[in-house]
Amino acid sequence: MLFNLKKKKEEDGITPDSGSFSKNDNVHVEKASSGGVSPVNSIAGINPPVDEKELKKLMWKIDLRIIPLVAILYLLSYLDRVNIGNAKIAGLMDDVDMTEDDYNWALSLFYIGYILFEVPSNIILKKIGPRIWLSFTRFFLGVAEAGLYPGVLFYLSLWYTRKQQATRIALFYGSSTLAGAFSGVLAYGIMHMKGLRGLNGWQWIFIIEACPTIVVGLATYFILPDYPDKTPFLNEREREIIVGLMKVDAGPAVESHWSWTQFFAVFKDWKTYAYGLLSLAACTPMFSLSMFLPSIIRDLGFEDITAQAMISPIYAIAFVFTVLNAMSADRHTERGFHIAIPSLVGLIGYMLLIVLRHHGSAARYVAAVITVTGAFAESPPKTSWFSNNFGGQTKRAVALGLIIAIGNIGGVLGGHLYRATDAPYYIRGHAANLSLMGRENMTPEEYRIACEGEELCDKHPDFRYIL
Repeated sequence: MLFNLKKKKEEDGITPDSGSFSKNDNVHVEKASSGGVSPVNSIAGINPPVDEKELKKLMWKIDLRIIPLVAILYLLSYLDRVNIGNAKIAGLMDDVDMTEDDYNWALSLFYIGYILFEVPSNIILKKIGPRIWLSFTRFFLGVAEAGLYPGVLFYLSLWYTRKQQATRIALFYGSSTLAGAFSGVLAYGIMHMKGLRGLNGWQWIFIIEACPTIVVGLATYFILPDYPDKTPFLNEREREIIVGLMKVDAGPAVESHWSWTQFFAVFKDWKTYAYGLLSLAACTPMFSLSMFLPSIIRDLGFEDITAQAMISPIYAIAFVFTVLNAMSADRHTERGFHIAIPSLVGLIGYMLLIVLRHHGSAARYVAAVITVTGAFAESPPKTSWFSNNFGGQTKRAVALGLIIAIGNIGGVLGGHLYRATDAPYYIRGHAANLSLMGRENMTPEEYRIACEGEELCDKHPDFRYIL
C-alpha cells in the first residue's frame, strides 16, 4: 500500500505540476490507480493531454526495448555465476586437483568483489550513464560485474514508477531462474562433448556459456536507451510524458543532480541498514542454492549427467511463481506480504529437506522445488521495495549499491554452507538457511517546518512510502 508516514492534518488537494519541487512547495500526490499506471491526469503541462491509451502504448514501447535486453544481460550474468556448480560435477575438481575448501573459497571470493564495488559502480553509472556502464560491466567480468545488478535496479527506477517496478524487476530477475534451468540443460548436453579437441566437459561449459556474454555486452552499448530525458529512442512528446510521469511518482523527491548531501544521507538513514540485513538474510539461501543445487540434486541418488537435467524443472517452476508474485505485488501496491509469504514457503521447503532426509529421493526433490521457489520468488518485491522507498536519484543509487553489497555478503557465507562432509543430506546448510528465512499526524506548523531544508528526498513529509 502507498503510505505517508507523516500526513498533513488537513489535505490541500494540490497536485504536482510538471516543474521541479522547491523546498517549500506544498505537494500532495494522489494514490496511484490499481491498474498499474499512474494517473495520467496528474501529468500537467503536456498538450494535448495524455490519455490512458497513449500512456499504455508508450509503456509497451519502453518495455519491448528495455526489459528483454536487461533480462538477457542478467540471464547471462547468472549463467556465468552458477555454471561453476555444473562444472564441479562435470569433473572440475579432479582435473585441477581442487579440494573442497579450495572450491568453497573460489565461490566466496567472487562475491567479495561484488561487496567492494557495488556502491562505486552505481556512482559511476550516475556520472557516465547506464548505456556505457552497463555494456562495460557485461564485457568485462570480475570487478565490473558488480555493477550489473544494482545498476539495472537503479536504471529501471528511472524509467518506471514505483508501482510499475516489481513486475519489471521480476522479468529481469526471473531470468536468473531461467539461467538455472538453462544451465542444467546446457550442462547436460555439453558434458557429452567430453574429449572433443582434448577438453573435458567442464571446460566446454565455461567456453560455450561465456561467448554470448561478450556478444551481448557489446550490443548493449548500441541498443540500451540512456536516461529518459536524453534518449533518441523516444520522440520529444514521449520524453515529456515519461519525465512528467516520474515527477508525479517521485512527489517532492525529484532531485536528479549529483549530491554529496544525498550521498552521506544514505549512511544516516536507518532504512539502509534494515534493508541491508533483510537483503543478507534473503541472499544467503538464494546464493548457496544457486552454487550447490547441482550437488544437492546429485546426492539425492542421481548420476552426474542426470542431475544436470533434473535441475531445470526446479528453476522453471520457480520462474513462474517469481513473476506471478511480483505481478500481484504491483497490482496491490504492496511489498511486505509478498516478501513474507514466499519466505515462509522457502522456510517450509528447508524444513522438509531436513525432516524428509530418510524418505527417498522423490520426496526430497519435491522439497527442493518448494525451497527454490520460495527463495527466489521473494526477491523482486524485496528489491523493488528498496528502490521504492529512497527519494532523490543520488540517494537511491548509493542506497541500492550499499544494500545489495550487504546482501552479497550472503554469497561469501553461502559458499561455505554446503560442505562435502555433510553430504548427502547437508543438514548444516539447510538449517542455516532455514534460520535466515524465518525472521502521525502533523500540525500545519509542524508540516511547514518539516518541508524546510535542502534535498529532503524521502524525508519530505509528502513522500509516499510503499509498505
